[in-house]
Amino acid sequence: VGKDILRFDPDKGNYVPSGAKADEAVVRILKKKDVAERLKLLHESPSPQAQFLWAIFRDVFQYAAVHLASIARTARDVDLALRWGFGWSTGPFEVWQAAGWSQVAEWIEQDIAAKKALSDTPLPKWVFEGKVKDAGGVHTPQGSYSPSSDTFLPRSDLPIYRRQVLRPTLLGEKAPTGATAGTTFFEDDSVRLWSLDSEVLILSIKTKMHAIGPGVTAGIDMAVDEAEKNYAGVVIWSADEPFSVGADLQGMMPLFASGGIDALEVVEKRLQDAMLRLRYAGVPTIAAVSGMALGGGCELALACTRRVAHLESYMGLVEVGVGLVPGAGGLTFGARRAAEERVVAPETPLLQFLKKYFMNAAMANVSKSAFEAKQMGYLLPSDPVVFNVHELLGAAIREAKTMFEAGYRAPFKVRGFPVAGRPGAATIMAQLVNLRDGGFISAHDFHLGKTIAEVMCGGEVEAGTLVDEAWMLALERKAFVGLLKHPKSQERIVGMMTDGKPVRN
Repeated sequence: VGKDILRFDPDKGNYVPSGAKADEAVVRILKKKDVAERLKLLHESPSPQAQFLWAIFRDVFQYAAVHLASIARTARDVDLALRWGFGWSTGPFEVWQAAGWSQVAEWIEQDIAAKKALSDTPLPKWVFEGKVKDAGGVHTPQGSYSPSSDTFLPRSDLPIYRRQVLRPTLLGEKAPTGATAGTTFFEDDSVRLWSLDSEVLILSIKTKMHAIGPGVTAGIDMAVDEAEKNYAGVVIWSADEPFSVGADLQGMMPLFASGGIDALEVVEKRLQDAMLRLRYAGVPTIAAVSGMALGGGCELALACTRRVAHLESYMGLVEVGVGLVPGAGGLTFGARRAAEERVVAPETPLLQFLKKYFMNAAMANVSKSAFEAKQMGYLLPSDPVVFNVHELLGAAIREAKTMFEAGYRAPFKVRGFPVAGRPGAATIMAQLVNLRDGGFISAHDFHLGKTIAEVMCGGEVEAGTLVDEAWMLALERKAFVGLLKHPKSQERIVGMMTDGKPVRN
C-alpha cells in the first residue's frame, strides 16, 4: 500500500505495517559473496531470522532431493526449471553443491533427526554415497546426476540446442561462459574482444551495468580496426543483461573536476566518432540486444549496421531523466530516419515523420518489448527478433557472416538529408508552451524539450535544408555540453547518482 509493505497479523485478523527490520548481523551474512560461508553462518547463527532462512534452504534442499527421482531426469532439469520458471538466480542443487555438498547434507540429516525439518523423510542414499559423494555434488563437467540411471548425463544434443553457442551454465559444470569462452584478442577492465570461431569478433562490455566510458569507446575503435583487417564482422554482446544503460556519469565526475566542461566535450566527440566507426565500418557491425538498452546504450545499438534483439529488449533515449539530451547520435538518427521515411510520401510534411522520434526522446519513452521497439523506430523492419535469449549470440554471429558472405559494403556517408528547420522547431515549441503553462511539464522539462526540437530540426536553418551527420552531431554535442553547465541538469545528475531516482525540477 503506497510505499509500505504490509503483513498479515493473525491476532488482529488484518494487514498491518511490517514495522520490523532485518537484524544487522543477518544483513551482513546475506551480503557475503561466498555461498558456502553464507549458508554456514546462517546455520550457526543463534538469530531467529538466520534460523528461519536456514530452515527455508534446508527444507527446499530436502524436498528437491527426495522427489528428484520421480519428477525429473536429472538435477539439471530441476535447477533450470527454478531459474527459468520462477526467476531464481541459482537452483537449489546449485546452491547446495556450492555450499559444500557433504557438509550441508549432514546438517539436513541432523535437523531431520532433531525433528526440526518440515518432514521426517530421510535424504536418499545417493546423497551420501557413490558417484555423487565422490564428485562432491550433482553437477559435473561430464553431466548432471540422474537417480534413475545412477550416472551423470550430458546435455541434450538435439539440433534446437545447437543454436545456443553458449548454453546456460550451472554451478559445478565448469562449462565455458561469456567471460571465458573462445580466444581473447584483447581484454581490460572495460571490454573483452574475443572470438569463438576466428571469423567474427565479439565485443563484450565489462563495466558495471555495461555503462559506456572512455575505455568502452577505445574498445569500439579497436574492435572495428581489427575486424576490418581479419574478421567478417563485429558483434556487440555481453553474457549478462543489460545490453547497456548508457554513459558512465559516475566516471565523468573526476574528468569534469580536473578538466572542466572542455574535457567532457572531447570525450563526447570521441564517443560520437566511435559510433560513426560502427556505422561506416568495412564489415557488418551487429548489436545483440537483450534487456535494457538505454541512453547511450540505445545509441550504441542504433549506430550498428543491424540489430538482433531478444524479445525482452527495452530500448529508449532516456537522457532527459538526468537533465541531458542524447549526445552520441540518437537525435541525429531520428532526424535522418524521418527524412528516409518521408521518401515514400514526399508530399507529407517532414514533421509528421519526425514527431515520433521527438516524442520518444522528449518523453524518455522506453519500449516494453522488441516489437514495440520496432514501432518506435529503434529497431528496423530488417532487424531480427529472437525469442530465446540463449540463441541471441548465435543469431548475431550468423547475421554478421551472412551479410559478409553476401558481399557487404559499408554505406555511403550521408551527404545531406532534409531537416524541418526553424519552422518545425517552432511548431513543436508551441505545443511545449501549452504543456508548460498547463502545468504538465516543469520549466526545465520545457527547456530540454526545446533543446531536443532545435537539434532534431537541424538548428537555425530553413525547412528543407540539406545537412549532413557532422552538422547534426555538432548540434548534439553543443546541446549536451551546454546542459552539463545548467544548474537544473546538475541537480538531476546528482540526484540520479545519489539514490537512482529521477529528480523532477
